[in-house]
Amino acid sequence: MITAQNIHKYYDDLHVLNNVNLSIKKGEIVSIVGASGAGKTTLLQILGTLDFATKNKKSSLKINDIEIYNLSKNELAAFRNKHIGFIFQFHQLLPEFTALENICIPAFINKTEKAAAEKRALELLEFLGLSHRKNHKPSELSGGEQQRVAVARALINNPEVILADEPSGNLDSESAENLHQLFFKLREEFGQTFVIVTHNKELANMADRKLTMVDGTIGS
Repeated sequence: MITAQNIHKYYDDLHVLNNVNLSIKKGEIVSIVGASGAGKTTLLQILGTLDFATKNKKSSLKINDIEIYNLSKNELAAFRNKHIGFIFQFHQLLPEFTALENICIPAFINKTEKAAAEKRALELLEFLGLSHRKNHKPSELSGGEQQRVAVARALINNPEVILADEPSGNLDSESAENLHQLFFKLREEFGQTFVIVTHNKELANMADRKLTMVDGTIGS
């Protein structure tokens, strides 16, 4: 599902990622751990095509057998919207929109008709136990509810890959535990591949595989 080879990232003279090689199977849940500054979030952003590796003839990033570095800017944006879902520590919901409207945004970007997008969003809200909160704005939702809305938004286009950056870092312990269990339920239900950057030891250890980053390099 995801194959990254010879990934380097420099910020001026700072070598943030140093020859990272990574292979993740379809339907696998992989956690990435390590100290702050080890390069975890940078790697996740590169895997999600939000950032690019420093140019290297040997570098390659394939997602679902598509070589990402061969795509044009517009092709890449379309690929990201359709194939990759993102969950962040701070849910990044738009405060002026309801839960239903927030979930639909990626579908609208994908030019899905409004009726079809809302139907799918309502199905996800039902699956996540939030159908009764569909017309509430983020400020009217608890932290755990906001994060579940963000999960639904990540799922709206049925992406093959979900990338999560400290998804439970801003939640209380009960909400965090519920979110962790949800990831495995989603994998069971929809077959998605998850890559999760986390400092939460319980979540990291629940994953099928735990990878540790140290000074820009990765191992098991």
